[in-house]
Amino acid sequence: MTATLTLDALKTAASSGSIDTVLVCLVDMQGRLMGKRFHVQHFLDSGYEETHCCNYLLATDLEMGTPDGYASTSWESGYGDYVMKPDLSTLRPMPWLEGTALVLCDIIDHHTHQPISHSPRQILKQQIRRCADMGFTPMMATELEFFLFKTPLDELRNQNYMDLEPISAYNEDYHILQTTKEEPIMRRLRNTLFEAGIPVENSKGEAEMGQEELNIRYDEALACADNHTIAKHATKEIAWQQGHSATFLSKWHSDRVGSASHVHVSLQRDGENAFYDEVAAHGMSTTMQHFVAGQLKYAADFTVLLAPYINSYKRFVKGSFAPTKIAWSVDNRTAGFRLCGESTKGIRIECRIPGADINPYLAQAALMAAGLKGIEEQAELQPPVSGDVYNDDSMPEIPSTLLQATSALNQSAFMRKAFGDDVVDHYVRCAEWEQEQFDRAVTQWEIARGFERA
Repeated sequence: MTATLTLDALKTAASSGSIDTVLVCLVDMQGRLMGKRFHVQHFLDSGYEETHCCNYLLATDLEMGTPDGYASTSWESGYGDYVMKPDLSTLRPMPWLEGTALVLCDIIDHHTHQPISHSPRQILKQQIRRCADMGFTPMMATELEFFLFKTPLDELRNQNYMDLEPISAYNEDYHILQTTKEEPIMRRLRNTLFEAGIPVENSKGEAEMGQEELNIRYDEALACADNHTIAKHATKEIAWQQGHSATFLSKWHSDRVGSASHVHVSLQRDGENAFYDEVAAHGMSTTMQHFVAGQLKYAADFTVLLAPYINSYKRFVKGSFAPTKIAWSVDNRTAGFRLCGESTKGIRIECRIPGADINPYLAQAALMAAGLKGIEEQAELQPPVSGDVYNDDSMPEIPSTLLQATSALNQSAFMRKAFGDDVVDHYVRCAEWEQEQFDRAVTQWEIARGFERA
């Protein structure tokens, strides 16, 4: 695996002509890479220190529209600049793009030189610092599920995303023959990500036609989120390069299973798994029990950060391997939280609520904040559920709509204390805008249902 680049290594690559372009990127509210392409020499001369961007980049929607209602920026304030400060520890080659390297940036206020509190990377860093103050290092992994389609993106857009045809014709869960047919994309994805310093473990077919899953090694929380974001971006670019398309939409078809991004979490203390106690039930330490209890207690409060769009809630369907209940279980995929690695040093909790459309920084930060709150409160963990949790009416429901989840976040005293009022208000407005846009849309379903019969 190629290590991330040092500035000296970049200078050498620039001198040899092997790298001529540096992508200088921030992560926006939707978890996408936004930024500039620098000539490598200008980056080496001064760009490695800082560059600037319009502050609307952390206040736009998926369409890059500029909604009103944000305290941080507006037409009235004139849409000023943020400072993009490259985090040189993230500097790496992008082997799937010729002659190109990438660096991720932290976002700083141009006037105060303080971090922007609602920047996704800053939100996660804040929770990592809370962990450190309590003596822990958070460890995480995300599973990236996505669908591949036969047709390139431009053609799909021109046909209004109608008559979508997955790249394969039948369920390919763990299926070697079917996934062999997709290797022009997946082999290039695995190998070039590995060359970029992202510790890819494997890919596999998932439980639907045309569905793949990419797994990256467990890592410290910030590295996990960075790896997730770059890998998701690479998947789209490599599929496009191969004449196909990829989507991380949570639910692209009502009759097909959705795409998840399960998040695995544990805490380390002094290099050891603080969740493990060999003499405790299931191997769960008291620390882990409190942590999981906190996640369960506050799950509804932060669901909107695990399911940020109208479409996200279409995935929560009984019998689809997507959860519908806020409950924990021992190795049971029908619950919202699943204990993995029972009674081993690899013990961890998996949250199965997030879809593939998450911003990993926000999802990871929320899960961490709730767990730490559980430790602080010494929250009591109820016994695990068993059997078919879908039909267990004693368990609370995951919020079933964006409207419900947005309201829960807005009213959450816990989230306002953990993230700050300004951050919560910012992401509440983001979710409200998504709902407003949907509410004024006229869908194909409405037209087909009522055009003649209404």
